[in-house]
Amino acid sequence: MAEVSEHGPRERMVFSAAQLIRRDGVASTGMREVAVHAGAPRGSLQHYFPGGKEQLVNEAVGWAGRYAGKRVARFLDALPEPTPSGLFGEMVRQWTDEYESAGFAGGCPVAAATVDCAETNASTRQAAADAFATWSGPVARALVDMGVPTKRAGSLATLMISALEGAVLIARAEQDVRALTTVARELGPLLDAATSEAS
Repeated sequence: MAEVSEHGPRERMVFSAAQLIRRDGVASTGMREVAVHAGAPRGSLQHYFPGGKEQLVNEAVGWAGRYAGKRVARFLDALPEPTPSGLFGEMVRQWTDEYESAGFAGGCPVAAATVDCAETNASTRQAAADAFATWSGPVARALVDMGVPTKRAGSLATLMISALEGAVLIARAEQDVRALTTVARELGPLLDAATSEAS
């Protein structure tokens, strides 16, 4: 999740907020740190985010959901023959590659915002729910395109994302990619078997 965002100062601040939230959580991510990370004047935060930190966090969460949703097409393009297990393997590989090359400091900003804010901030909880939906929609559509019955595609997309998010947490706790490689190996056959079901 280290790709640089769009070019303007507002977009850089949203991207920076997402990067800091994924590393430090919402509570430890301050507006000043976001401005420094984005290389933006601190006063510009109030200009672009009159709703303050809550607005910035919600937009960062939304950005992360869109980022994850857009990655689905890239993952499929990387596969010689798209399969559900191949798609999930690419989703997992994004994280194993990051952790093996850069360490285990970062997680998913949507998950971090959910953990930090779901019970205390209704707008951030809703932003996180929307972000997960923005991500699961393209996964489900890709599964349907690969022959998974429509009635199961949404459930399997939820399973894939849930397994990935849980494995990311375990990987960070253990400082090891074991959980990620395990979910890819164990879920792969189940996902591929869904393509042979009658619709």
